[in-house]
Amino acid sequence: MSDAPLNALAATELARMLREGAVDAEQVVAACLDRIDAVDASVQAWAHLDREHALAQARDADLRRMRGEALGPLHGVPVGVKDIIDTGDMPTEDGTPLHAHRMPARDAAVVAQLRAAGAVILGKTVTTELAYFHPGKTRNPHNPEHTPGGSSSGSAAAVAAAMVPLAVGTQTNGSVIRPAAFCGVWGFKPTRGLIPRRGIQPLSRTLDQVGAFGRTLQDAALLAQVMVGYDPEDPDTRPRATPQFAAAAAEEPPLPPSIAFVKTPMWEQTEPDAREAFAELVQVLGAHCTELELPVSGLDGLQWHRTIMEAEMAFNLAREYRLGRDQLSDALHSLIERGQLISAVDHQHAISRIGPLNEGFAEVFHAYDAILTPSAPGTAPQGLQATGNPVFCTLWTLFGMPAVNLPILVGENGLPLGVQLVGARGSDARLLRTARWLAEWVAASEPATMEHDR
Repeated sequence: MSDAPLNALAATELARMLREGAVDAEQVVAACLDRIDAVDASVQAWAHLDREHALAQARDADLRRMRGEALGPLHGVPVGVKDIIDTGDMPTEDGTPLHAHRMPARDAAVVAQLRAAGAVILGKTVTTELAYFHPGKTRNPHNPEHTPGGSSSGSAAAVAAAMVPLAVGTQTNGSVIRPAAFCGVWGFKPTRGLIPRRGIQPLSRTLDQVGAFGRTLQDAALLAQVMVGYDPEDPDTRPRATPQFAAAAAEEPPLPPSIAFVKTPMWEQTEPDAREAFAELVQVLGAHCTELELPVSGLDGLQWHRTIMEAEMAFNLAREYRLGRDQLSDALHSLIERGQLISAVDHQHAISRIGPLNEGFAEVFHAYDAILTPSAPGTAPQGLQATGNPVFCTLWTLFGMPAVNLPILVGENGLPLGVQLVGARGSDARLLRTARWLAEWVAASEPATMEHDR
């Protein structure tokens, strides 16, 4: 057993200890709550937290184990849930006063799956306003004067601050990978369509995806694996065998991977220390990494993503705009009004490009196991008025490709600097194996600008 406090242990280790009875779920949840009491005044990661309800769930998990009932893969493990994801036993307010005190009638599909896996839903983590750009109250755990990223701000920050071992987020542009990068944790967004979105505040059916945060790759993979499933109320899911993400994240690749370093047309937006760190990373990878130009127009892709997102958000948030536009931020108010002006023809044209764009990457992923690119232009920006630029996540979200943030670099200011690996649609296991290999390769190399034991 590790000497680390229970709240700081990896979720996979906690799950093993809980199943074996080496520790009680009530002890684990109490340790997380004590940590929250100690640090959340400065981080402010939680939108809703009911200490007694969390402990009651933990005691129920302990009773199930003592009765000899079958235990799920997350038995007794605390999980934070982004506050745009419905929970039938606690409020879901979507980061807006328009939904204050809203109590959903039932759990979202992913929450139901987490409960079936034995997880304790510790509480609801802060989201930006309706999961768009206007920040919530959360601060970066590494420096409270810097943004934690968004829109899954609280989920990333709570995991980074060791308040909870796992947390759930969503991504419509860069809302899993970017906060994972800024807060220095692992973030994993699986292939679009693997995780059902029923019961999650909809922004864009075409773009909305669910992701996982953890302090290790295997933790994030396990959380995502539990959430994968078919839900007839999400027409973009389908019945499939459960993918073994956690096992893949613990495996060596069958062959040393080949990685394509893609700067994208947005490279000029990166900070100088990020460019230097990536140059060193590419040098460390040596023959395993080759610089490659995008096989499609990245700038066109950014515009297609924007067209889809603005049109579909205008549709999905029409009620909020109609009844409460004076309570929306200027940024969201403007987005909805731009979306209202997008024609159906332009919207459908943008959607029609996604399939051919994915096909354009077929040769890339035939030759390379993953694409290497920044998670964000640099470390978390100073200031709390914005959540940072998602531009290095936009294309991969549009394509629905799986992506991982690796917390293996550090910027000149001492804050985490994210590395993003992207895989072909449906190649999540291959991507996870490659991410593990890359993190271990960097750890063994130990260049001065890289931090591998976060």
